Amino acid sequence: MILGGLGPGPGASAPSARAPRDGPARSSREDARLAAELTGPGAVELVAAVLAVRGHEMAGARLDHVDHEPGRALTVTYQARTSGAAGRTELVGLTARPGGPTAEDAGAQIFERGGRRVAAWLYPDDPDLPGLARITRTGPAVGLLARRGLVPGEPDPARLTIRVVSYRPRRRAVVRVDVLGGPSLYVKAQGSEQLARTVSRLEILARAGLPVPRILGVTADHLLITGALPGRPMAGLLFESVPQVAGERMVELLDALPGELAALPRRAAWADAAIHYAGIVANQLPGEGNRLDAMVEAICAGTAGAAPGSEPTHGDFHEGQIHLADGRIVGLLDVDACGPGRRVDDLACLVAHLSTVQRMDPVQTARVGVLRNGLVEVFDRRVDPVQLRLRAAGVAISLATGPYRGQEVDWQGQTRYILDAAQGLIHAAGAL
Repeated sequence: MILGGLGPGPGASAPSARAPRDGPARSSREDARLAAELTGPGAVELVAAVLAVRGHEMAGARLDHVDHEPGRALTVTYQARTSGAAGRTELVGLTARPGGPTAEDAGAQIFERGGRRVAAWLYPDDPDLPGLARITRTGPAVGLLARRGLVPGEPDPARLTIRVVSYRPRRRAVVRVDVLGGPSLYVKAQGSEQLARTVSRLEILARAGLPVPRILGVTADHLLITGALPGRPMAGLLFESVPQVAGERMVELLDALPGELAALPRRAAWADAAIHYAGIVANQLPGEGNRLDAMVEAICAGTAGAAPGSEPTHGDFHEGQIHLADGRIVGLLDVDACGPGRRVDDLACLVAHLSTVQRMDPVQTARVGVLRNGLVEVFDRRVDPVQLRLRAAGVAISLATGPYRGQEVDWQGQTRYILDAAQGLIHAAGAL
């Protein structure tokens, strides 16, 4: 077995295998129909109809985001240009379900096309994120923040700079608000259950002295307002000539997570859902089905029988969640998934993310490799090296759904790049 390093990285070749008969299931015919209807040429007509109801004539549209939950729902967004002198770009969202709209779609407008009933909305009026419209418009936002004492002086909308950091349709959004003469704030829009989960975990971690964002407000329309963290995101420091953090600091941070988290409801680790994510990727790239089947078979065989674990874990630990300053970890983000689990899964999540960084030049690739291998050398002393690599491969397969979901340029090539990394990790574990 190759245990001292990660083995082949993205782009490396590894032995392929024929698909086992019980490998990841391909999408059902209904899923395929949903995808064809909401991402094909006919969907543009539906987008035009959504805009027409609001008095806009569409000049053109392009697919922006695809979120597929096999057997449950398909959600897409389109960037649509409106015509006329006052033309602008609108983001139109559509959700279709195999059995038609459900109670979850009550906040959307229902359109029917070709016998299919589709829930539609215009951003920022996301049916599952009721507070998003308020925090992304300067007038309502300044009133909301001023009432909480977060806008010193006159509550003038011109004093706010609002930037949407991320938006996952019908799931969550993160908005940065900079107040002239005041603080920088982050506002997360979520569903009610997810908001409660986030708040409770932030409170637990803050009591334990972990460097999490300070809660500044929670609203009835499911907005969580927090202060900005110090330092810089680790994600922006990956290409430094000298690694900006040591593996020991990562392990120490995770080992400092309070035992109280272990009593919370359990959520499956990313690697434990490898079959599910492999099915999504196979639906996006059918030609990779055999390789995905072989990888999932190797991951499942190598991790079978492992106890679920009772250590307090972060649940989604990667470079985007960590803030650094002078080699120290000074901030920890996105604690929604904290709960009981295995330390190896947290470490594997970070390894997977660092193994799948895309669009690097040779210098960047070398520097990320030095950082990653230095961390892995430490992680191997804390957890089982084979499990670390196999579980990192499982996380990488989940990440392979991202390029298509975000409609990235050359999403096919980027997806294969990530699958190459997953295959390299399995090969490094001696499992392929």
